[in-house]
Amino acid sequence: MEMFSMSLHNAGEANLVTSGLVLYFGDMLACTISKVCRLLIPPELVSIRYGIKRSEIGIVIQGVLLGLLIFSAVFKFLIYLWEYFWGANNSESRERKEIWRSLIFLTSLGFIMIAVAPSWMMIVLDFDVHPVLWIFQFIFSEPFKRLSLCIYWLVLIYASVLRFYNISKNSKIERILLRKYYHLLAVLMFLPALIYQPKFLDLAFGAALAVFLVLEIIRVWRIWPLGQLVHQFMSAFTDHRDSDLIIVSHFSLLLGCALPIWMSSGFNDRPLTPFSGILSLGIGDTMASMVGHKYGVLRWSKTGKKTIEGTAAGITSVLAACSVLLPLLASTGYFLTQHWFPIFIAVTTSGLLEAYTTQLDNAFIPLVFYCLLCL
Repeated sequence: MEMFSMSLHNAGEANLVTSGLVLYFGDMLACTISKVCRLLIPPELVSIRYGIKRSEIGIVIQGVLLGLLIFSAVFKFLIYLWEYFWGANNSESRERKEIWRSLIFLTSLGFIMIAVAPSWMMIVLDFDVHPVLWIFQFIFSEPFKRLSLCIYWLVLIYASVLRFYNISKNSKIERILLRKYYHLLAVLMFLPALIYQPKFLDLAFGAALAVFLVLEIIRVWRIWPLGQLVHQFMSAFTDHRDSDLIIVSHFSLLLGCALPIWMSSGFNDRPLTPFSGILSLGIGDTMASMVGHKYGVLRWSKTGKKTIEGTAAGITSVLAACSVLLPLLASTGYFLTQHWFPIFIAVTTSGLLEAYTTQLDNAFIPLVFYCLLCL
């Protein structure tokens, strides 16, 4: 938490992050306490029950995040013990010490994610099978579609990461524009999956968030052999909102796309709400930045960099995307109850907010757009 607070630059960002963490992990604690009470106290003496109906995907994601939270604390404690008892021996080479740190990292991560976190899910949340087995069953329930989607994602990630990193080292293109290419990548990756495989995308977002967290731990602790490589790669795409300690931009982009989808789960009368993050970040924010950077002349303020031309391009591009997306969604079985006027108001308001906000717009704009589309 201290690391995250150092990476957040104002009260709005800190409030958003801390509120989310408290609610999410507080729910885990409440579930655990409720289960312990039911196991230790006779049912007739317990007058209050805690719990909500959770999807299997939601349980798996929550368990994985809890496991990573436990792992980060356990790993830090194990490293402290290792350095206290064996670190004083300077006869070992630096490379050998790095290998030992890596072994401690992999062993503790594997044990917690394979044994501890699944045990919590199965005992506290009454999950029927081991989560790893359930994930394989879920993927192979529709093997062709889901494995094809995984291959499509891997090809896109490999090609884009390799290409963009080389560009970042050898090109004079501004970093802000390079970052927007990842917004376009998010559209290419998430839009087809959200239309045709929304449940699998829910699970994939959880897996991606877990991978990002593990990579960030590897980068911060410089875990051999990937720590320095990950740090060099991530540093090539940072901006003023990232600190030397914690890089939050990739988390905000992922969560900005994922949160509207997770919050829309089970609702079919507002078909555009799951697309709030993809539309506002992948299309609107990207077009606003590119058009504003290349053609922008009229600035919203004397001190800011946002231009009226960029904002107009962002709003227009999102409206154009909605005009294409709505008929496509209607053909897949969604009920279209939203009219164009409230959609126009939602798109315009979120576009103007993006032009003026000093907050972490990757996190704020999708949530605001989502709320406006729900009205």
